[in-house]
Amino acid sequence: MTALDIPDPSGSGEGGARRFDRLQDWLDWQLGLNPKLIELGLQRVAEVWRRLGHGAPRFPVVTVGGTNGKGSCVAMIDAIARAAGYRCGTFTSPHLLRYNERIRIDGEPVGDESLCESFERIDRARGDLLLTYFEFGTLAALDIFVRESPDLAVLEVGLGGRLDAVNLLDADVSVVTSIGRDHTAWLGETLDEIAVEKAGIFRADRAAILGQSDAPETLRQEAIRLGARPLQMGRELIHETADAGWIWQGPGGRRLSLPLPAMRGRFQLDNASAAIAALMEIEGRLPLPVNAIRAGLQRARLPGRFEVQPGTVTRILDVAHNGPAACALAGNLRAFKSGSGGRVRAVLAILSDKDPEAIVEPLLPHVDDWYLSQSDDGRALSVDALARSLSASVPRPAGLFARLEQALDAAHADSETGDSVLILGSFTTVGQALRYRPGI
Repeated sequence: MTALDIPDPSGSGEGGARRFDRLQDWLDWQLGLNPKLIELGLQRVAEVWRRLGHGAPRFPVVTVGGTNGKGSCVAMIDAIARAAGYRCGTFTSPHLLRYNERIRIDGEPVGDESLCESFERIDRARGDLLLTYFEFGTLAALDIFVRESPDLAVLEVGLGGRLDAVNLLDADVSVVTSIGRDHTAWLGETLDEIAVEKAGIFRADRAAILGQSDAPETLRQEAIRLGARPLQMGRELIHETADAGWIWQGPGGRRLSLPLPAMRGRFQLDNASAAIAALMEIEGRLPLPVNAIRAGLQRARLPGRFEVQPGTVTRILDVAHNGPAACALAGNLRAFKSGSGGRVRAVLAILSDKDPEAIVEPLLPHVDDWYLSQSDDGRALSVDALARSLSASVPRPAGLFARLEQALDAAHADSETGDSVLILGSFTTVGQALRYRPGI
């Protein structure tokens, strides 16, 4: 069945047949339901949530926003909570390989049938409201969580915070991992403007965790203005490295001696500190053994974040798609290259709303050859436009490729034993690369 077979475009009708039986049909239809791919605002989702008959969830909710580090923070909260024996639900976006990755319960993606049933309930409840693709997904995640009743739900903000659909629920504790310039068309041009939008997830009389010591002061002041209790890295939250590990210190002088997180990069200590602080804030409802924190930090993994695939030619995949993320990637590359020789060949494909120079500049000292391309995403920046944007910083790329697979093949073919191929630029770039293995 296709959307064209349905005479009533506003809904499937009370008591009627399910609009679609296949998950992919639902997703394809949602992409075209609202003419705007992004339409920030809480009115539509709040109304559908009311019509679904859902109120405040019975389980604690942690909402995680920020420019970079959100996914890592969510993964750590989830891993620590599950190490403590709790059943945790997580909602993240976007996905790398399958849509189902966005909604997980106890670490496992939800099944197609569960998603289709939830989409059907939302479709019936929405009436003539034109939800966006992301709003459908957010409502489905929350609907599934309410029905599954996990011990804890962790929600990643999709865009901004104040007007993002995730902000429908009042979080028991909110985290903003970092503030950087991204999505400026919707969030504002300055870091202060972006900080105000991201601070919108904070709630009065609840903890507002600021995972960046040098975040714009506006972020902390917004938390205070909203009546939240700020806990900021470098102020109320402190971490320091120690022999074979690190020390976490929180409010009241509480100190924990911990192993380093499994996820690479010293910056992950900020994300780990924020994750621990968030779980400490709900410890009255979900007691948190120290051993669970230790185990969770060592178990937490996140595909596509400096994901190293060893081989004759090493593959490194990273979804870095803005300047701050590229700086973090550069740090990981510096540490990685210090222990190995060989050339680094980068395959770069980004989306049209990103700044190519901001992504490339921090990586120039660590990359030997650039292979410029474009992904299959409809929002992808064309390879010709990418090359023009980088004409000053990358005047002589190794090649321009209209298809990502061609760039991957070329980079691997040019590589020798001990070399590395770095694939970066977006979730769609990394996802496409994960589906494809160069034929060499």
